[in-house]
Amino acid sequence: MTRRTQRLGAYAVALRDSRILLTRISPVGFPAGSWTLPGGGVDHGESPHDAVRRELHEETGLAALDARLVDVHDVHVVDVGRDDAYEDYHGVHVLYAVQVDVDQEPHVVDVGGSTDLVRWVELAEVGGPDYPVLPMVQHVLRTLERYRWAGAA
Repeated sequence: MTRRTQRLGAYAVALRDSRILLTRISPVGFPAGSWTLPGGGVDHGESPHDAVRRELHEETGLAALDARLVDVHDVHVVDVGRDDAYEDYHGVHVLYAVQVDVDQEPHVVDVGGSTDLVRWVELAEVGGPDYPVLPMVQHVLRTLERYRWAGAA
């Protein structure tokens, strides 16, 4: 039997010069070892606007100085998923351009959760052998100019 899952998540796109802020999925997450944007599931009754700020802090220790809704991305996959079981998975990703204090060093606050590492990654390295990314990140890279703030570095 195939499990059906639909998940709404809110994600932060933070840029710093020629780098993007990425988080690595821990062994308790799926798919472990992949890099993605800071963010995650919107809790029942929570607005995506609040969720992106909460998730950004939990996964990076950074506060959103400002956040602007930019896009919605989705992925629909029927394949082996969590617990090696077939899953009909539909992920809906609400994407925000987020400004953070680039002088603060990011660090994982929610230790033991689905994120085990956070770092600023050179855009040229994203998707390479050291930084395999999820389709959501690939989508952001294709539409990157939408996420830049006027007058920002």
